[in-house]
Amino acid sequence: MTVNAGLRMLAGFFVLLTVVLAYAHHEAWLLFTAFVGLNLLQSAFSGWCPAMAVLRKLGFKQERPV
Repeated sequence: MTVNAGLRMLAGFFVLLTVVLAYAHHEAWLLFTAFVGLNLLQSAFSGWCPAMAVLRKLGFKQERPV
């Protein structure tokens, strides 16, 4: 799996997890959902996300331009 696919998977997981936690425990968990969304927006413009370095260290492959 590539770093970009792993990043989308990680973001999707955290969004779903925090929505469930907000429903089950407290709505303040939605602030973490907003953080994930803001981080995705900034990475779309900058091409960099802190989670990408972690995913590379875990063995996810970097995409190569065609």
